[in-house]
Order: sequence, then structure tokens, then C-alpha cells
Amino acid sequence: MENNIDKTNKMKEFYIPTYIFVPDSPVEHVSDTPSCPVIVFINTKSGGQLGHDLIVTYRKLLNHAQVFDLLEEAPDKVLHRMYSNLEKLKRDGDTLASEIHRRLRLIVAGGDGTAGWLLGVVSDLKLVHPPPVATVPLGTGNNLPYSFGWGKRNPGTDQESVISFLQLVREAREMNIDSWHIVMRMESPKGSPCDPIAPSDLPHSLHAFRRVPKADPQDMEYSCTFRGGFWNYFSMGMDAQVSYAFHSERKLHPEKFKNQLSNQKTYLKLACTQGWFCANLLHPMSRNISHLANVKIMKKSGKWENLEIPQSIRSIVCLNLPSFSGGLNPWGTPSKRKQRKRDLIMPPLVDDGLLEIVGFKDAWHGLVLLSPKGHGTRLAQAHRVRFEFHKGATDHAYMRIDGEPWKQPLPVDDGKVVVEISHAGQVKMLATKNCIAKGIHESSPAISTVHPESSSSDDTDDDFVEERRNFGAALSFRYMGDDVNKQ
Repeated sequence: MENNIDKTNKMKEFYIPTYIFVPDSPVEHVSDTPSCPVIVFINTKSGGQLGHDLIVTYRKLLNHAQVFDLLEEAPDKVLHRMYSNLEKLKRDGDTLASEIHRRLRLIVAGGDGTAGWLLGVVSDLKLVHPPPVATVPLGTGNNLPYSFGWGKRNPGTDQESVISFLQLVREAREMNIDSWHIVMRMESPKGSPCDPIAPSDLPHSLHAFRRVPKADPQDMEYSCTFRGGFWNYFSMGMDAQVSYAFHSERKLHPEKFKNQLSNQKTYLKLACTQGWFCANLLHPMSRNISHLANVKIMKKSGKWENLEIPQSIRSIVCLNLPSFSGGLNPWGTPSKRKQRKRDLIMPPLVDDGLLEIVGFKDAWHGLVLLSPKGHGTRLAQAHRVRFEFHKGATDHAYMRIDGEPWKQPLPVDDGKVVVEISHAGQVKMLATKNCIAKGIHESSPAISTVHPESSSSDDTDDDFVEERRNFGAALSFRYMGDDVNKQ
């Protein structure tokens, strides 16, 4: 009996009453203001049966109204409705609404792609005080949770495990990390094989922006643009091909993917069958990165420069966090001598406005990451990256962002595909004492950020100004009764 009372008292710290979420519902008087009010988003498809079990436990412990199944309601709709209602309640003098607004924390349970979906929504809402986000490792790789100390292994779903996690959320510190915007534009003659990608085949955090005919309606060319964001990495090549095979198999046979260990075994098996370990024999040179695309980067100067990619590189990773493929660090920790030799700007940090760009030859090359000082081929640090795909190199390329892959059609004739990555502000994550990600202030107070906004650029031919206004994940939120519109 005493244990139940103690558990109830603990849960009051996280409780949000229903009227906060439901406009015009009766106000519920709460005896104690919650010290750490939370909203929980759970992808019940993640982690086999774990997602379903987890949502049942959270709804038993908290108010059902503050726990959401992402298969039933998208996070942008939930947060838009709640923040609109919070503003109304605050104007009416509701002090509890004001405190919930100030102290709110978000929890997202799912894979890295699910977490990226929510981070894109929070970014697009343009909130004055955006809430920090904690991630529950419910996927296969779980790079985002691992980077911030939440672990790699799928969590327990019983009440004690959930209560322990909530206590960690309450104690966690806020940490800023860079957001990265990605724009992909496909231009090709009408009827060419380079067709737009079906929405169901896109990652959660990549969104169709528009299909734009040229000024002349009779013009045979069209442009199809996708935009989105990532917080951990963008990769292209053989690693993304293996990931695509894994996701395709999981879509066809979801019953076979019930737990993290068996998923990882299946992933390794597919890496073998896809030729990632025998790339020299099974992977055509035409699919190597230097044959597929011209890669440009922008550093401090604000000018585009070509990035030389060794011909042997079959996979390229643009990395923001120190975790890839289930906790490995492709960049490693270069010595000061190597930093000077390779013109590297600074140690890898998560809030410095820079991406670390790393290449891999094959899976054997990737295995060096298991050694203490192992790393991939360090290519550059940059705050803007551009891939311009060669005409007719191949009919498709494999790409992925934050663990979610797709098969990108490429034009075979006179078409063009361009992928551009640029810095897009920051989001707040929640980090535990086991956090491995490092920020500027933890590394050295003397280091300053190199964000694109603070550097001059001579690049006047910027085709993506309109696309970069948003990630495309949510409608921007307007305060004090302003209209909401899509940017």
C-alpha cells in the first residue's frame, strides 16, 4: 500500500492534466505543480512488441492524455493544438499552464528516424521556448539515445523501468545540438526513369516540397524537390544499400523482427549478402562515390570548393554526433598533428556548426572502428556540403538519414540530381551523466562556433533559399492568435 502511495506521489512530478491538451474542457485543479511535466510520444511499431508494451505502461503511470501513439496521431498536430491552448490559458491567467509551458520536456520512444521526426517538428514550430527532448532507445542502432547517455539496448517495459527512466529525465541536463537541413532536387525530362519517390518510401524526416513546372508550360522538363533534416548523419553508398535491404525485408516480414539482437544478426547477414564485405568483387566501380557525384564543401571562407574523394571510397558519411551504426565513432579523435596536416578546424563537437565527413572502402574498413583508435578515412569538416550527381553514372543511389534509408532514382540522360546539406539552427536534447557527445563549452570555452549564418558567402547562385526556411515537418506556430501558415 505504501509503495503504491509513493509511486503515485512520484508520478505527480510528471503529470499534465487533460484540459491542457483539450481546448474548452473543464479546468482540473492540481494540488502540486509538476516539477517535470512530460509529453510522451511512442512509435508502437518500433522494437517489435516493446512499443505496444511501453505505451500500456506509460498510460497506467501517467495521464492517458499525455501519452501518444505516433501511429494514431502525428506529433505536429499534438503540439500545435497543445501550444495554441497553452497560449489561451496563459492569457486567461492560468498559472499552472504557464509553469507547464516553462518546465515541459518531451520523451520520444522509437528508432533514430522517429526521434528525427519529432526534432523536425519542434524545429518547424518556431517556438520561443522549445522543449528539450529525451530519447528512448527502441530501434536497432539507437545512435541518438546512445550519444546522450540513454543507452543502446532496448529498455524494460515494466513499471519500475519506466519510473527509473522518468527520474533520469527529471535529472537530465539540457544540451544544444546542431540541426542540419537537407534539400534534394531532381530535374529530368518528362517520362524519364527519374520519377519522384513515393511518400511511403521516404524517411520520416524527408518531405516532398513541391513539383515545379518551368515558366513555359510546354517545357518538357520538371523539378521535384524534397527537404528535411537530420541530427546524427547523412550517408550514401554501400552502407545505405545494406540498410535499405534490411528495411525492405522488415516491411515484407515484420513478424521476423521482434527483438534487437535478432535484428542485428539479420543486419550482419544482409551486409554479407549485399557484398559489403566483398566489395572489390561484387560492387561495380561505377557505384563508388567519386564516380557517382562531384562533392563540394563550404568551410570558413564561405566559398564552395571541390572535395577530393579517393576512388576506393564506396560509402561517405556526413556526421554530426559521435555515434554511427550502433555506437561506433567513424571520425575518432585525431591528434593535433593530424588536425593541422588535414586542415581540420577543431575536435568534433555537436554544436560547432560543422559536419565531419568520413569515407569507407568496405565493411572490413568499417571494422577498424572496433579498435580503440580506429576511424574511417577523414575527408573534411564543413558547414555546408553539396552532391552533384554525374549524368548517366547509374540509375539509382542508396542514401539514408538518421538510420532511415531510401533508393534514390538518378536520371540517365540530361537530368540532374543535387543534394545540399546546410546548417539550420539548433535543438535542445536531454543528456544524462553517461553522455558521450561533447559541446563547445565542455571542450574549451575559447572555441567559437563556425555557423553558416555568421560567415560571409560569395555564393550568389543559391537555388534553395525557399526550401531552407523549414524542414517541412510542421506548420510554424504563431503566438497570440496569429494565423498559422506553411512556410
